[in-house]
Amino acid sequence: MGVEWVYLLAGLMVLLGLAGTVLPALPGVPLVFAGMLLAAWAGDFQHIGGLTVAILAVLTVLAVTVDLVASAFGTKIAGASRWAFVGAAVGALVGLFFGLPGLLLGPFAGAVAGEALATQNLQRATRAGIGATIGLLFGAIGKIALAFTMLGVFALALLF
Repeated sequence: MGVEWVYLLAGLMVLLGLAGTVLPALPGVPLVFAGMLLAAWAGDFQHIGGLTVAILAVLTVLAVTVDLVASAFGTKIAGASRWAFVGAAVGALVGLFFGLPGLLLGPFAGAVAGEALATQNLQRATRAGIGATIGLLFGAIGKIALAFTMLGVFALALLF
């Protein structure tokens, strides 16, 4: 396989990873990192060296952590149970099949359903749904910001 194909594959991985920052079925930021690492490897780490790869790895870990913490914090601050968190995750996956409305409403509906099953309290379940949705939104915003920060780090390393 020629080096051009490797760069093409790396670029596709980065693009899929960027899509994955908002689509819960794709490992967004880790896929962005993998694509960048593949591009660095294809270039024999001449422009993208060890320090840049280390910075990108730290940003990847930070993005995954921010996503998990934001989701957990959103449900926790709403006083939700673990069932709401699980429901929000399932709702997000099911929501994938319904486009943008599903991505926005799926976590809410899943958290409400999970909390309602656990507590039999619709008011508490609604609060859990709102908390889970807010947490997922803040997590997505954090992931997107860190993914674009990674693109900036990568681009600067190519320039200098």
